[in-house]
Amino acid sequence: MSVSQADRVEISQRPSPGIEECWLENRLLAMRRFESDGTPAVMIHGLGGTSLNWTDLAYGFGDRLSTYVIDLPGFGASPPPRDGDYSIPGHAQAVVDFIDEYVQQPVHLFGNSMGGAIALQIAARFPDRVRSNTMVSPALAPGRPNLSNIHMPVIAIPGVGERFIARYYENPVDKRVNDTLQTVFVDPSRYPALRIAEMTQEIERRDRLTYPADAFMQSLRGIIKTYADKGPNRITELAKRVKCPTLLVYGRRDKLVSSKSAHKMGNLIPDSRVVILPDSGHVAQMEHPDEVMDYWFDLIDGIHPRTLTATAE
Repeated sequence: MSVSQADRVEISQRPSPGIEECWLENRLLAMRRFESDGTPAVMIHGLGGTSLNWTDLAYGFGDRLSTYVIDLPGFGASPPPRDGDYSIPGHAQAVVDFIDEYVQQPVHLFGNSMGGAIALQIAARFPDRVRSNTMVSPALAPGRPNLSNIHMPVIAIPGVGERFIARYYENPVDKRVNDTLQTVFVDPSRYPALRIAEMTQEIERRDRLTYPADAFMQSLRGIIKTYADKGPNRITELAKRVKCPTLLVYGRRDKLVSSKSAHKMGNLIPDSRVVILPDSGHVAQMEHPDEVMDYWFDLIDGIHPRTLTATAE
């Protein structure tokens, strides 16, 4: 059910929906709504990302899904959490609160990077909230150090991270945008000009706030803490508890999350399909939205049996 080339061009020129405030009992979350008569879906961005990271995929689903893309607490237009909990379970609880109080029915869940780790928490610990779970380059295991990710553990060190981020924020916005695109895309020219402009405007807006660096660092520390967890809710045990249909999408040329972990995670999650896109980086939903969408249709409509479409090197 691929989107035609003409439709894809039209989608790339369509502005992202505006931000809406969603007042819940214990928190305020910002979201973008792609509403239709379809089944509800919730999409979760990664570390340092925002709801803008899902625009082209959400538009592509058209009437099939009624999609809500949220900004996690402390990211995008959402304020910091009242309790200061930036852990992965804490972020997961924020999404569950949104599903329970706003959507009020099970959803198709999508998560990228840190959002994938959050989606795993929800699918395993709150199975009645999830119809299916799609994780794009999920942050479920520490990656092999390289020039693109070696600084991440350094940022997590208290004191060191604050100084690192403060210096980084001194760079011009255009440089920070370009650095991000070079890191998460194989070919940044694939990303529509309008989306880059929206991303730039969002960074400029967040530069006027006081908490983005803290939200980033505390969430990064939350990710690392899950890697070290040896208890009953460690990542490998959570994966075994997921019962809903699950799609795992990895990019072979991902600089942040190695596709070598795809085999392990696919074997742990009972009802899962694994896809490794040979020419994709860390954000396949942004770089190859049509392919992610087609594999999701395969998962839900049962067109293909469980497959691994490529082999990690």
